[in-house]
Amino acid sequence: MRRFSGDRLLVATHNKGKLEEIADLLVPFGVAVVGAAEMALPEPDETESTFIGNARIKAHAASMATGLPALADDSGIAIDALDGAPGVYTADWAETPNGRDFSLAMRRAHDALEAAKAPIPRTARFCCTLVLAWPDGHDEVFEGVMEGQVVWPMRGDQGHGYDPIFQPNGYDITFGEMDRWEKNRISHRAEAFKKLVAGCFD
Repeated sequence: MRRFSGDRLLVATHNKGKLEEIADLLVPFGVAVVGAAEMALPEPDETESTFIGNARIKAHAASMATGLPALADDSGIAIDALDGAPGVYTADWAETPNGRDFSLAMRRAHDALEAAKAPIPRTARFCCTLVLAWPDGHDEVFEGVMEGQVVWPMRGDQGHGYDPIFQPNGYDITFGEMDRWEKNRISHRAEAFKKLVAGCFD
């Protein structure tokens, strides 16, 4: 396992919410976090069919372009009654001609579940894969999962993405209703981060 030894880390995302979440988690290590948008990096085509594959594409593209170690996250929601969809296409379900609309994506998921007459609880999980890549081509991979269920109607205005329809196991509120710090403590991304920190930072 390779240790991270620098003081600056590129986070290969254009998603402001995700960037803030990752920056919060790295505060204790004195690492300055810079986002892909700040570096004017294009978003590479995500051509793989797995979270690991797409996270690797993003991490290596960003690291090669800047000469900095780069951390990429590929994450999404997998809904059992939809055979794991949207999965790696989680963000794609939100695409519109005017940018991403996650209200539309959540409604699409709900409509698909209704059409499938999926029984309740509609079990699902958020999956997160983190890839930390160095300019020499080396990388380390960490995965986290949060089990729960998809609920309707949408609840809460915290978080981002599909958070308002995801209720994690052991809670009666959605990620969209949960305090951001609490979510950051228990989420799929937090689990992957714990592994990243133990492997590369501690």
